[in-house]
Amino acid sequence: MKKDIHPKYREVIFWDLSSDYKFITRSTIETNETIQWEDGKEYPVYKVEVSSQSHPFYTGKNVLVDTAGRVDKFRKRYGQK
Repeated sequence: MKKDIHPKYREVIFWDLSSDYKFITRSTIETNETIQWEDGKEYPVYKVEVSSQSHPFYTGKNVLVDTAGRVDKFRKRYGQK
């Protein structure tokens, strides 16, 4: 294999913000944020809005993810139009 052409493959925590569910898996995704996991080690974290814990197909519930509302609240709060 050629050196320095492959992405860094490492353990990453994916954090579902809508259900506050976190899981650890291996990925090549790039992120600058880190978080301490249950084992005491620090891992890179990637925040997602929908995972199997919050998606209506997997939960059987009609959960509405209000991403547009979050943006509007932010703009209203900080005066952006």
